[in-house]
Amino acid sequence: MSYQLLIFIHLLSTLLMLGVGGGSAFYKFMADRSNNIEVIVHTNKIVVFADWIFTTPSAIMQPISGVLLMYQTGYSLKDNWLFFSIILYIFAGILWLIAVYIQLLMKKMAIKAQKENVPLKKEYYRLVNYWIILGFFSFLAVIIIFGLMIMKP
Repeated sequence: MSYQLLIFIHLLSTLLMLGVGGGSAFYKFMADRSNNIEVIVHTNKIVVFADWIFTTPSAIMQPISGVLLMYQTGYSLKDNWLFFSIILYIFAGILWLIAVYIQLLMKKMAIKAQKENVPLKKEYYRLVNYWIILGFFSFLAVIIIFGLMIMKP
């Protein structure tokens, strides 16, 4: 595979991961603040769906295209910036997986509250706070990786 195609795939998957992830997080954050159960349920469903069709494939494509680029360009894990990027990616991935699990719990809780016609429990909003914290640090790690990939210090 050519370098140009690999870098295109790598950058496209980065853009999708950051763009869809950031956009979804914003809409979910705003929906949760609305306290409107219909909006919250609908947004949770869309955010989970977006994660499955955009964020997950992008997160899988990143290390694949990254390793292929590493071999094509002659970089190695002995390069500190690359090694640190991989550690950050693993860290971000772990946080993201936990956040996705919490997201699925929140989706189920919201659907249940809507069906029972009751307000969301405090536990839902406690999970929202965890989800925000996990998402923030995961997103920050990916932004740092993006900077390392561009600057290659």
